[in-house]
Amino acid sequence: MAKVTVRKETGRLVIDFTYRGVRCREQTALADTVANRKRAEVALKRLREAIASGTFIYADFFPGSPLAVRFDHGSGGIERPQEGEPQVGRSTNAVAALAAPPSPLFSVFVSTWKAEHQVEWRRSHMKVLDSTLDGHLLPAFGVRPVASITKSDVLAFRAKLADKPGRTGAKLSNKRINNILGVLRQIMAEAADRYNFISPCANVKALKIRKSDVQPFTLDEVQRMLAVVRADWRDYFLVRFFTGMRTGEAHGLKWKYVDFERRLILIRETFVLGEDEYTKTDSSQRDIQMSQPVFEALKRQQEATGKRDYVFCNRAGQPIDNKNFSDRVYYPLLRHLGLDRRRPYQMRHTAATLWLASGEAPEWIARQLGHANTQMLFQVYSRYVPNLTRRDGSAMDRLLASRFASGNVASASGHESANDDASRAQPPPVMRQQAA
Repeated sequence: MAKVTVRKETGRLVIDFTYRGVRCREQTALADTVANRKRAEVALKRLREAIASGTFIYADFFPGSPLAVRFDHGSGGIERPQEGEPQVGRSTNAVAALAAPPSPLFSVFVSTWKAEHQVEWRRSHMKVLDSTLDGHLLPAFGVRPVASITKSDVLAFRAKLADKPGRTGAKLSNKRINNILGVLRQIMAEAADRYNFISPCANVKALKIRKSDVQPFTLDEVQRMLAVVRADWRDYFLVRFFTGMRTGEAHGLKWKYVDFERRLILIRETFVLGEDEYTKTDSSQRDIQMSQPVFEALKRQQEATGKRDYVFCNRAGQPIDNKNFSDRVYYPLLRHLGLDRRRPYQMRHTAATLWLASGEAPEWIARQLGHANTQMLFQVYSRYVPNLTRRDGSAMDRLLASRFASGNVASASGHESANDDASRAQPPPVMRQQAA
């Protein structure tokens, strides 16, 4: 009978099994944890199957164990243990062979995984994925068999990531670390399913990410920026502020998607990592209604770039480079006006808050922004709109005052005012009594 036990002196798991009538016990380097016991149970299943089929070779399962050389596999001259005598071995490498079934190297499996799934991915996703693999995962795990990677390996890798510098010179953010581990988690989950082991990423929790705060511009700040920005960029800023387009959507906007007759901007593509692609989500495919300032701005822009494919482009007719725009136009403009530094994406947030503040219907705003529903509007933007964030009850007081003024309430006899359409919806009995 094969089972997993624990040695009290060390707290390490022991593989206890019988082979050729001899009881064998192999102490591993695994601590007694739930996850390690599951790994050992999976390995025991392989061990039992190998013994039952006659394919078990001691040294393959427990490399380096002193017991491996004592079993005669037909080569002759090797000491055979006495039957019934407990044989104890110890090999720190035993767990690697026992708990990890035969599996390809991480780099080999990644190549297979990519080939099988790339039909599902966008080109931009492939670029980001390759960057993550080449920059982080392959250097760390490339030469390791996928089944030999442990949870402690993953945690040590995560700790090293936390010390690496980010693009801005600071350390990698928790969000970026989670994204890297997310790719590793996908790979290891697929490998675990194929090669019958427990993924070491299964119980590794994602790092906490601080909730990002939106910092939209006020209408006064928008007017100041439009008054000062270079003339050849003014219409670009105006369109960004009053349409809520994402950066990639604005930079990838083509004239064929501008419908002046119906006053619509058709969002059908986005420009990401140097290529035109399908929009971020299906709900991002939408028609944005042009306000009069946007209509006039696009008409002026048509005179400048109307013969090009892209609405906003450089002298070569190519889409605007976001980094070049940020470093040479956007951030210098904020510094010149003494405004707080914030990402260009805040122009999209500005459109949302201005629409809400002006009283536009939330459902309409959600469609303009490309949201699937209004949930994000009320979660992210509502605090910027006073009428949506009152907590003093004054709005209800005004409503009740207008509906239940002395000239509109029902009389004591229960008759309604014949001249007031609003009074046709008779208030509940308790409210009638209070009104009287």
